[in-house]
Amino acid sequence: IVTVKDGYARNFLLPQKKALWASQANIDAFESDKAQLEARNLETKTEADALADRLNGQQFIVIRQASDSGSLYGSVTTRDAADAATEAGFSVDRKQVVLTAPIKDLGLHKVIIQLHPEVDAEIEMNVARSDEEAELQAKGVNIADQNAEDEAAADLEIAELFDEIGAAELDELEQGGDEAPAEEAEAEEAEGDEEES
Repeated sequence: IVTVKDGYARNFLLPQKKALWASQANIDAFESDKAQLEARNLETKTEADALADRLNGQQFIVIRQASDSGSLYGSVTTRDAADAATEAGFSVDRKQVVLTAPIKDLGLHKVIIQLHPEVDAEIEMNVARSDEEAELQAKGVNIADQNAEDEAAADLEIAELFDEIGAAELDELEQGGDEAPAEEAEAEEAEGDEEES
């Protein structure tokens, strides 16, 4: 028996059937049903414990579009987490999923599933752009760092290629001396004479 504000009782608790007025008739009815309610609660808690044992530590993959930096175009919601668990064969409602913060980037994220007021399970959401990325993330590879390393390696390769091309041209000029440009100039003059005649 608790005391609440009238508006809270009238507008929420009573219409949602979460509470009854504390009249003597209602108190007597509750006392007679109390044993059944406790038995039902114990049964649902036992079922929740069994599901929590199977669900704890499970990892579910969610494929989403994201930028190169790893930021999602949108976010992963409680519905997405519940759907991923349901597809894997677990009976989870989105109302049972508790997100401490919105999931807005790629990676592994811990999510709490509240199966019963006294029973929680912790799952891991593997948010990736593809199944291949999800496998890498599951092995502990950070995709954002991996992309940055790949870009740096590509930039280095391009820089080395340009250095090689520049060195080759320099060698060509040093070996040919000034003769090559003189020959090219003579060939251009000869073509110009032919066009005039």
